[in-house]
Amino acid sequence: MRRESREKVFQTLFLMDALGVGPDEAIPLFALTSPAPTDGEYYLETVRGVWERRQEIDALIGKAAEHWRVERMALVDRNILRLGAYEIRYGRDIPFAVAINEAVDLGKRFGAEESGAFVNGILDRICELMRKKTEGKA
Repeated sequence: MRRESREKVFQTLFLMDALGVGPDEAIPLFALTSPAPTDGEYYLETVRGVWERRQEIDALIGKAAEHWRVERMALVDRNILRLGAYEIRYGRDIPFAVAINEAVDLGKRFGAEESGAFVNGILDRICELMRKKTEGKA
């Protein structure tokens, strides 16, 4: 199930950010404490994709979060936003609404009381930016 795999992606991204390691170190570490994701292909592709594009993703988050610097965001929120922004920007088969809803659910489950609303607002703004970018090319 994609939802369970998405949660494991978030947890791995959190681990990478907290420890300052890349996917080659984090994926085996995470596997020691958690059963394999049900959608292993999605899990690996997404963890590596976020890692490889994190500067671009962080720039997109920073643009959408007008008064917040990405490096000052809570670790949980930052990594949920990275996952959501990656799915919005690069998820070929993931509708924007699904990416946002799943990220908000992660925020409510793992974040602070206001994390769901914070994540929702920033990812909604990223969707607006992506639509404007697409319309500008038309």
